[in-house]
Amino acid sequence: MAEIALTQAQPKVRSRQSLIAGSISLVIAVLLFLMGWNTAGEVSTFALTSQRAGVTIAAPDLVLPTNISLFVLGFLVAILGVYQIVSGSNRVSLFVGLSAIALVFGFLIWATRGQSLNLTGMLVSSIVRATPIAFAALAGIYSERSGVVNIGIEGMMLMGAFISIIVASATQNLFLGVIGGILAGMLMGLLHAVLSIKYKVNQIISGTVLIILGLGITSYLTRLLLDVYSNLNSPPSVIQSVQVLGMWRIPVIGPIIFNQSSLIYLLWVILIFTQILFFKTRWGLRVRSVGEHPKAADTLGINVFRMRYISVLISGAIGGLAGTYVSLGVAGMFTEGISAGKGFLGLAAMIFGNWMPGGAYVGALIFGFFDSWQEKLSILQIGIPVELLGMAPYIATMIVLAGFVGRSRMPAADGVPYEKE
Repeated sequence: MAEIALTQAQPKVRSRQSLIAGSISLVIAVLLFLMGWNTAGEVSTFALTSQRAGVTIAAPDLVLPTNISLFVLGFLVAILGVYQIVSGSNRVSLFVGLSAIALVFGFLIWATRGQSLNLTGMLVSSIVRATPIAFAALAGIYSERSGVVNIGIEGMMLMGAFISIIVASATQNLFLGVIGGILAGMLMGLLHAVLSIKYKVNQIISGTVLIILGLGITSYLTRLLLDVYSNLNSPPSVIQSVQVLGMWRIPVIGPIIFNQSSLIYLLWVILIFTQILFFKTRWGLRVRSVGEHPKAADTLGINVFRMRYISVLISGAIGGLAGTYVSLGVAGMFTEGISAGKGFLGLAAMIFGNWMPGGAYVGALIFGFFDSWQEKLSILQIGIPVELLGMAPYIATMIVLAGFVGRSRMPAADGVPYEKE
């Protein structure tokens, strides 16, 4: 009887979600129509030419009639909304996602009316800004897939950023600086693992300790060492972009994909590797099993504690790499609080992506895109506070967490210490 009741309830839930999703799409369509209402005769110009490594990569500008473009987008989104309501399709996330993309692109068209925006530069900037968030999200995935909550990624990033700068400056070797940052993150991960797994400290408390410890130590040592000995805060350079063969000269695509920092390429490799590792290998199955049902895994002979220790150490290594990217890959120096909350954004991207590597990277790209568009739109001076525009990715995350676009589900044993019987 319970199964029958559940089966009858599911269509009602889907119907309600479809109705809400369709209504949201219709509201977005109305907003697009309103944005295009008084823009007759105006055009929006998106520059696609870019400057990379002192070379101009020419591409024709994308010139769009503002009102027609907005009306077309509004019409297409309205069709999506009506179809969603009438059909009751359960592909809610797809329809809402398409409508949201149309709204973002429509807003960019409206904001650039009578002006020009370098779209290629904006996309390059989005990838750069998304990278530390994506590293942090991956760090969270490795830890939480094994059943250990890790909110201390921010502390791991700070320690990784600090140690990487010290090592790179002292040795004048960027590679050794990267290794130093990874090892610093692993040390923080080991501390978290010992507290959470061996001593069964509340994992939220343990993560908070990492954040306070990372912020406190790096701030103290910055004033004690870096402010006094500036040579310890002067690496030979930032990590340079790698130009992939001749493909980096391809208009638009080349600067975005084939002319990025080596750490960005490393991120893409780790993303693919993580996807294969977790879902195509025995080791990944064991990690997921200790995160979902550790008692059953233990019964099958899997060492739950060892799997969790290894996973948290990997999490720390990637967290340290995230901090290394911020200091050696972007800033070229260390300043207090240089991670600027990106560890927390990484956790949000992880949840947004439902603890999946690909989904987490999409979440990171969303944060990176809106971080970039705040800067670009402030230059256009559209009359809207850029801080309000920056709220968009957080609103999207709250929608996901509320369960509207397909409920996010954390590993069943995440945050639960394992007691071996």
